[in-house]
Amino acid sequence: MIHQYDEPVYLISIVAKILDIHPQTLRQYERENLICPSRSDGRIRLYSQRDIDRIKLILRLTRELGVNLAGVDIILRLKENVDEMENEIATLRQEVLQAKNAHSVSHDKALVTKRSIYDMIIFEE
Repeated sequence: MIHQYDEPVYLISIVAKILDIHPQTLRQYERENLICPSRSDGRIRLYSQRDIDRIKLILRLTRELGVNLAGVDIILRLKENVDEMENEIATLRQEVLQAKNAHSVSHDKALVTKRSIYDMIIFEE
């Protein structure tokens, strides 16, 4: 049976066994707000594949790079910010492409093209 990436299906004991760590380590990561597993109706922790991949990243940072949990928290937050910005940039690029293809720009934006290192400047009111 194949599960979705975000589907919470793994018990804490299974995740601990998969990653070769103690279940208490997973509880510590949760207390530090580094992970947030789902809970069943009986309050049993259930982890998704996304959670497991995040835990693998935490383990890589702590074991291989020697980062403490406070540093891991900062790194994970920065990574989330970068991911959000990359998504926003992709959206803006798509909007610019659509505007170029339609040869028009929405009324709340202005498109300026110059021969310089900048291809466009977007002004929002």
